[in-house]
Amino acid sequence: MSDFADLPDPARLFERAACGLLLTDTNGLIRRVNATFCRWLGYQAEDLVDKRRVQDLFTIGGRVFHQTHLAPLLQMQGSVAEVQLDMRHADGHPIPMLYNTVRTQVDGQVFDEMAVFVATDRRKYEHELLLARKTAEQNLQALTVARQELRELNEELARADRKKDEFLATLAHELRNPLAPLRHVLEILKLKNSPDPQLVWAREVFERQMQQMSHLVDDLMEISRITQGRIELRREPTDVRAIMGAAVEASDAAIRAARHTLSLSPPSAAVMMNADPTRLTQILTNLLNNAAKYTPDGGSIWFEAEVDGGEVLLRVRDSGIGIAPDNLENVFTMFAQLEPGLPHSQGGLGIGLALVKGLVALHGGSVVAESAGIGQGSAFTVRLQVLELASADEPVEAAQPAPAATRGRRILVVDDNRDAADMLHMALGLLGHEVDCAYDGATALAMGESLLPDVMVLDIGLPDMDGYEVARRARTQAWGRKVVLIAATGWGQQTDRDKAQAAGFDHHMVKPIDFLRLDAVLKAS
Repeated sequence: MSDFADLPDPARLFERAACGLLLTDTNGLIRRVNATFCRWLGYQAEDLVDKRRVQDLFTIGGRVFHQTHLAPLLQMQGSVAEVQLDMRHADGHPIPMLYNTVRTQVDGQVFDEMAVFVATDRRKYEHELLLARKTAEQNLQALTVARQELRELNEELARADRKKDEFLATLAHELRNPLAPLRHVLEILKLKNSPDPQLVWAREVFERQMQQMSHLVDDLMEISRITQGRIELRREPTDVRAIMGAAVEASDAAIRAARHTLSLSPPSAAVMMNADPTRLTQILTNLLNNAAKYTPDGGSIWFEAEVDGGEVLLRVRDSGIGIAPDNLENVFTMFAQLEPGLPHSQGGLGIGLALVKGLVALHGGSVVAESAGIGQGSAFTVRLQVLELASADEPVEAAQPAPAATRGRRILVVDDNRDAADMLHMALGLLGHEVDCAYDGATALAMGESLLPDVMVLDIGLPDMDGYEVARRARTQAWGRKVVLIAATGWGQQTDRDKAQAAGFDHHMVKPIDFLRLDAVLKAS
């Protein structure tokens, strides 16, 4: 047995460790750092110790993530593990690092002990992980003498895969927290309606990136639930037209940003399904977003529905980059990023179509991909059962479309955000309603007197008078005493709901408006 005296000096072990090692105080000030870390980042120890905070070495995005996520999490649970952030080399170029830290207390003083590793691209890691599993399975069949070793390797890979899924699920859950205030900030910026072109540009970039982030987080959450078998559908009689309208609304920003032409072909009459409207909207939104991403700017997208016997076919076609015939099945595989699609992926995780397939399967349906080949566009068709309108043990009322009296309502949408108002105009028009738009309070009151609407969807933050004042004035007019008033606002506290009720509103909805909930309110009004 070796004598400990034969080992290298502990200080040398610290300096030459295979990872970067740091000791900081709770504010991030570096108190000690090893030579490995200094070599990776291009610094001398004296440049860092007692002079720099570790968060100052992150890129701008890393600093924000440190402040909003890592620092609070470290304070709450005392440790953070396996988080990848970019650090800035002394010469300015970013280096991907895998970040681990533990908070400790020594002689009454609190320190953060950190270990960092130079990380490779996560997508490459996942690719290598899947490749290793495939290789292990092939060797297991071919080499009987190595069966036990290969079985142990496969089990280890499975554990790593589960840890990956758990990490993705945890990451998605935690990212939801900062997304909520970001969405509120965006609504405030939109209501300010600044004429400064730079601020308008920045707001539009903010909105596109936040929508992309929200979409990725939603996909991460859902794919994790599907793989763990924790999704329960909340089925209800659902109109195909309402779902198509909701999906178009959710995908509009991505389609408009790429200057695509969207052609809609909804059913001419109500087509009812026994489906989960939220999940079905996710399915179609993912297909529309996929078409927008993989179609060169200025392309065409077709969104169609048709009834085939007892089934409804929902199809999204595009004029995009197409799919090679031998890859048509692979597009539904998790993390699939097929060439030549990879340059068009816009940072996606490659799980959108896997999510579509999983959610369609939960509904008892099927989804297929079709393409004539590279450069020939593609089509995705979802096939689902149509709801039986009557049966021996189910009342007819539960399956029939809403009565004619709730259809074809005259609706006045009031919002100074023209894009938001026009989007809602298009979505409600898909359901057969007659819709007009006003972009300020005075115009809304004048149009209300001349149009005599059945419903008004009122933004609160209007430029000339707020939505509460518009509602109060409308209620004093003969035409406004019976109109259904719906408040649309970025604020959802109880005090906001109380103010809306006091002003005469019948309903209060928080932006971005849940189109399915709005449709349900219109049907019930």
